[in-house]
Amino acid sequence: MANSPLNVVILAAGQGTRMKSSLPKVLHPLAGKALVQHVIDSAKNLVSDASNKINITVIYGHGGELVPATLADDSINFVIQEQQLGTGHAVQQAMPHVSDDETVLILYGDVPLIKTETLGELIKQSENALGLLSVHLSDPFGYGRIVRDEHGAVQAIVEQKDASAEQLTIAEGNTGILAANGKQLKKWLSQLSNDNAQGEFYLTDIIAMAVSDGVAVNTCHPDTEEEVLGVNSRSQLAHLERCYQQQQAEALMIQGVTVIDPQRLDIRGNVSIGKDVTLDVNVILQGNVTIADNVYIGANSVIIDSSIDENVEVLPMCVIEQAHVGAGTRMGPYSRLRPGADLKGDNHIGNFVEIKNSQIGNGSKVNHLSYIGDTQMGNDVNIGAGTITANYDGANKHKTVIEDKASTGSNSVMVAPVKISKGTTIGAGSVITKDTPEDKLTLTRSKQITLDNWKRPSKKK
Repeated sequence: MANSPLNVVILAAGQGTRMKSSLPKVLHPLAGKALVQHVIDSAKNLVSDASNKINITVIYGHGGELVPATLADDSINFVIQEQQLGTGHAVQQAMPHVSDDETVLILYGDVPLIKTETLGELIKQSENALGLLSVHLSDPFGYGRIVRDEHGAVQAIVEQKDASAEQLTIAEGNTGILAANGKQLKKWLSQLSNDNAQGEFYLTDIIAMAVSDGVAVNTCHPDTEEEVLGVNSRSQLAHLERCYQQQQAEALMIQGVTVIDPQRLDIRGNVSIGKDVTLDVNVILQGNVTIADNVYIGANSVIIDSSIDENVEVLPMCVIEQAHVGAGTRMGPYSRLRPGADLKGDNHIGNFVEIKNSQIGNGSKVNHLSYIGDTQMGNDVNIGAGTITANYDGANKHKTVIEDKASTGSNSVMVAPVKISKGTTIGAGSVITKDTPEDKLTLTRSKQITLDNWKRPSKKK
């Protein structure tokens, strides 16, 4: 059965009433991704060869149409469970999509930290048997107990509310995650009864059926209890968020990244980080982020879908989104790179500078209180404090070109479309609306005058 086709059934129909939310429980985000998407991704990773196929069926609840709409994956079968009559009933809904020769792996959409490696081991244990994932707990309250005979063979699972006083002392709990042959699973599901304290069809009852049919029940265990914890409340969601982030921080530190405080790092996507990188406190890395060697990311900085080349220093309080930071650049504090910002390298981007959809050439500096939008900037340009490239006329965006070695004085405005030619110096306080000549000083100012008879207005009594 280990080489048989794999069909993954993910139970995602729970109402999640303790979440106190209109959003289906399995769609609440952990590390920026829906709980159930974490489970789907772990399942998909079971197939490393693209030529192999894995069938995935998600069982969602009545009123939870947002689940298939949000996941929107053509490779997934979505089946509604109109009434929530228990886990066994939920799995029954998937059986029309299951072939007799398949290995069926049953997962839960609110158990996001389950590892692909653990599931792979469980599938191995299900060869010519029923594979069951159990966990040893310091406090098993609420868990179904794994009942074994004197030889250690699994005999049944007893739910908390149906357990005897002796059975309640058992520390081995059921995770609900199991793997079984499709044909056998269909047979056992058809025999389920709801004659129990909850009046539900328990999936766990199939364990005793397997034993009765002479099918071995093989168990394996996760590395940690957190791997199989479910989410039923906001508090549990927050706990698993920190567990996940701790795992990400540990993985980075193992590969040579300095994480100043692993408790204050958030990774919400796919991150690739080089060596000798330092991540200060409260850094958020979101989406697809690539960071090269010898980079420092300052405290409270947010990097989204961006790449940072080697030897970059990002000072605190910076936001970098859909942007590229070239090698040797120093930016911040309080700098913002918006989508389309491309720093070619050796740049200085200072405090309260915003750059959007602009290329900043090698060695160019934008150090203070400036906005650069829709701009093609050359090399070795110096942008004075308070400079603005005015790219929007109220209806359309226009481009500013600033050529090599140009320099703008403080409080300058370039009204696009306009070209600042090579070597141009713009006088402070100028509003430039026409192209400038090379290597000249260009400025626009009214004559300074003083009005002797002017008086400052005063408040009326």
